[in-house]
Amino acid sequence: MTNQNKKYVIGICVILLFSFLLLLVPDLIGLQISLQLRLIALVLLCVYVVLSFEMVHRTTIALFGAVVTIAIAIVAGNFQTIDGFEEILGYIDFNTIGLLLGMMVIVAIMSNTGIFQFVGIKAIKASKGNLWKLMLLFCVLTATISMFIDNVTTVLLMVPVTISVFRSIKLSPIPFIIAMVLASNVGGAATLIGDPPNIMIGSAADIDFNAFIIHMGPTVAISFCVSLLLLKYLFRNDLKSNIDDRDGIMKENEGAYLKDIETLKKSLGVLIGVIVLFAFHGILNLEPSIIALGGAAFLLIITRLPPEQVLHEVGWTTLLFFTGLFIIVGFAQQSGLITLLSNFAINITNGDPWSTFLIVVWLSAFSSAFIDNIPFTATMIPVIDSLNDNPSIASTFDSFQISPLWWALSLGANFGGNGTLIGSSAAIIAVGLAEKLHYGITFNRFIKVGFPFMVLTVLAGTVVLLVDTLIRI
Repeated sequence: MTNQNKKYVIGICVILLFSFLLLLVPDLIGLQISLQLRLIALVLLCVYVVLSFEMVHRTTIALFGAVVTIAIAIVAGNFQTIDGFEEILGYIDFNTIGLLLGMMVIVAIMSNTGIFQFVGIKAIKASKGNLWKLMLLFCVLTATISMFIDNVTTVLLMVPVTISVFRSIKLSPIPFIIAMVLASNVGGAATLIGDPPNIMIGSAADIDFNAFIIHMGPTVAISFCVSLLLLKYLFRNDLKSNIDDRDGIMKENEGAYLKDIETLKKSLGVLIGVIVLFAFHGILNLEPSIIALGGAAFLLIITRLPPEQVLHEVGWTTLLFFTGLFIIVGFAQQSGLITLLSNFAINITNGDPWSTFLIVVWLSAFSSAFIDNIPFTATMIPVIDSLNDNPSIASTFDSFQISPLWWALSLGANFGGNGTLIGSSAAIIAVGLAEKLHYGITFNRFIKVGFPFMVLTVLAGTVVLLVDTLIRI
């Protein structure tokens, strides 16, 4: 039996187990849960299982799951098909979709100028052939870019560059690809637009760019310093390798990679302008999606590039994945599933605010290690909303301008995504690109580094975030 067939068999067994637990166990223990709620919860869990075992493409299963949840709601009589289209649109977070689309267009235009290849060669020269210095530079570069461009797009651009560089020095790029994924998830946690979970949290909780970087910046900065020490230890054997033809690489002309200086100047100008507007979008009363889409449209105009050429580079499957997921979670909230989950969390902590804070961090971290952190965040957002309405929690956290539970979710979901190959979209995309270019990264290879890295960085981040939050009281 092939590995793929084993995945299917295990995945189907897990789905059957969930089906039994959700459909039969509640009645056996006298728990009153509606059939609609059970079925939608089952759809959500099945989507997670299929994503985890990579049984079907994630966009396919998200759209199929959305159709199934709509069908369940129609049969249950809780969905009117006449006004149904408007209801479905209400579940989709177009601010998140628009922000990602706008940034993808800007980055697609920039990528064709050769700027990322240019930076990669510069990094090799700056490291002077020292692999630890090269990893340090690549990780700092990736984390920094991930703060201002979503980490999915950053990894999409940086992995091919890294593989190209390591082919030239005749070494395996796998340790560097894994390190870059880990760094992107940590660095991206600092800003509103760095990681997809943050984009979703910011949109749902009305958190602006400045608030995100002020509250998460110190935590991420200290955690990133810890993460660099961990990477040096975890990859200590790989970093002992020697670079072949070091002198030839050092003489390479990185300027030859720059293809269109004029477009590059325009792209950088627009990107800087968009980032500045992100910082002031709260004052300007502009949604981040409007800024990103406006910047993308303006860049298309001034570069006069064919839109069909640029839009071909956009990750439409990722955007459709988000769309399907938002619909599933929207119906899950309508059915009462989110309220049930929030009550469960409150019962565990007895409504204690700081215990809830810690539960959210570590539940998010371990869950995001085994479930793509995007669907997990989409599910948790309404749960956090419900927890914030609890009288005991609200009485403590009302003194904060923004509930600390949102920062707990951001930390856990972003850092937790580093635990396994399937924990974050950045990891999934990086591994897929590496495989296409004939560098396989196994689940076990990643988890040996990713899981201890995740646990230790979440621990460091929790301590810093908790102290920083308490100082702000």
